[in-house]
Amino acid sequence: MGHNVIEHRIAHCCVVGGGPAGLMFGLLLARQGIKVTVLESQLDFDRDFRGDTIHPAILEALDQIGLADRVLEIPHGRMELAQLCSEGIVTNLADFRRLNTRYPFVAVLPQVEFLQCIAGEASRYSGFELVMGARVEELIQERGSTHGVRYRDRQHALHEVRATLTVGADGRFSKVRSLCGAELQSTSPPMDVLWFRVPRRSDDPHDQFRFHVGGGHLVVLLERAQEWQVGYVLLKGQFAATKAAGLDAFRTDLSRHVPWLADRVHVLQTWKQIVVLSVESSFVKTWHQPGLLLIGDAAHVMSPIGGVGINVAIQDAISAANLLTEPLRRESIGLDQLATVQLQREGPVHTIQGFQTMVQNRIIKSALNGAEPFRLPLLLRILLKFPVVRNVPARMIAFGSRPSRIAENLIHDHCTVEPSTNSSATMRP
Repeated sequence: MGHNVIEHRIAHCCVVGGGPAGLMFGLLLARQGIKVTVLESQLDFDRDFRGDTIHPAILEALDQIGLADRVLEIPHGRMELAQLCSEGIVTNLADFRRLNTRYPFVAVLPQVEFLQCIAGEASRYSGFELVMGARVEELIQERGSTHGVRYRDRQHALHEVRATLTVGADGRFSKVRSLCGAELQSTSPPMDVLWFRVPRRSDDPHDQFRFHVGGGHLVVLLERAQEWQVGYVLLKGQFAATKAAGLDAFRTDLSRHVPWLADRVHVLQTWKQIVVLSVESSFVKTWHQPGLLLIGDAAHVMSPIGGVGINVAIQDAISAANLLTEPLRRESIGLDQLATVQLQREGPVHTIQGFQTMVQNRIIKSALNGAEPFRLPLLLRILLKFPVVRNVPARMIAFGSRPSRIAENLIHDHCTVEPSTNSSATMRP
């Protein structure tokens, strides 16, 4: 295509996507004096019903660089137990309190505030730049390698960022993945999840991640500071019939599944308050090309089961920073180094996706079959009576099979920082 570029910039690394993986990767690089430009297509971080869970593995990593306490200053809920409620019977599925960690809980906090915190910390480093409203349109490809991107700002002007490495961290609908020709392969059938919020009260159950099952539906409750984030799970394609039945029927059904919410379901007055998300698990066979790497949902879309998407994405970012900081400092990234990132991470990703698929096929699929009352398989009911067994799903949700930790040589920053934590100075419009 013809180019009328109004601005040319050069960086060691260009990260497309200002979500958890992109910002964490950018922060870790900037702390080591690596010049990094992060491009975010939206004008702010405030999107409804993004993943809001920060797991123990990520809190431990943040603690390594002195950020965990600051993140936990954000008003948040804490999930210490995962429970299933069916036919009046409550079963403990996972007990995070038994984990050997300083953070034996899953923190539930608004992702927008988490991202603002990470961006604010990253902006203290002179080599970090965050550009909002940057819509990537093209990869700069020369001699069989990617050398950056071209993007348009909100005034539709064209800009160019040239970089030694381009990282696609732009989520499940990744533009970078599409531009480089990588294709997703599905690993589990899709589901529809209706997300909405209802008020939370002081005498409500707390510190719990609850699944309510019955009548062919599954209702998930996530505790937040002032409200409940509710996920109403349907088999793919059932939303049209649910909507046709009307809001009154929907509120009645919700009250039947979770009786203590009956006195507040009236806040749902329009379908516009309910967001429908189609979710499935998938992965890209090869995450890398010369000069380019995919991480997070751009490389592997996670099912919402366990709420592990942010956990896995940030661990991708940590592994990538551990392995690529020094090559970026030398401004020389080989394909074998990019392949090592995938080699280190794809095993843990596939393990978690396999765990999610097992839960979906053996538990959720049965729960969504309204023909008969739902009960967990007998063997599982017996095993879950033993606390040590509940440690297994708790650890898988909290850490995954092989958690990434920030390398010792990256824990201490190696460049001058600004005293202010206000991110606006490097957040370009």
